Amino acid sequence: MRVLGIDPGTWKAGIGIVDLDNGKMNSPHYETLVLQKNRGGVPLAKRLQKIYDILGEVLKIYKPDVMALEDVFYSQSFSSAVRIGEARAVAILAATNHGVSVAEYLPTRVKQAISGNGRAAKNQVQFMVRHLLGLRENPPPDAADALAVAICHCQCRREKIEAAHV
Repeated sequence: MRVLGIDPGTWKAGIGIVDLDNGKMNSPHYETLVLQKNRGGVPLAKRLQKIYDILGEVLKIYKPDVMALEDVFYSQSFSSAVRIGEARAVAILAATNHGVSVAEYLPTRVKQAISGNGRAAKNQVQFMVRHLLGLRENPPPDAADALAVAICHCQCRREKIEAAHV
């Protein structure tokens, strides 16, 4: 199974691919999209279009079975939550237009799956993603979050399969 994990944002967005094969996970690709470096640069509509276009390319190249992302949550401010929601919508649209199903997980569920702690710090998530995927170094924070949600999907899928065999 191949999972595309997304950490949506309108300033930066994380992308991570996780393959689950015979109980082992690895990542053939991850990256952080820098959509805007400072205020007043690129209009929001152009940044959303860039997310859509890049995800379209990633979907074509890597052909994931499913896209996983964090469910909506109230972040630091209402306007930030709205912007993240807009980026999520673009990612969901890109996946849907490429025939890829979408799975959503609460942020606490993702952190619990990765570290055993639903309130884990970003550096803990980075370290555990590195460990679980056998990476040489910690991935950047946004890419680590994308990989974490993909890993969470793999683990939830594995738990469902194991429960069905009991």
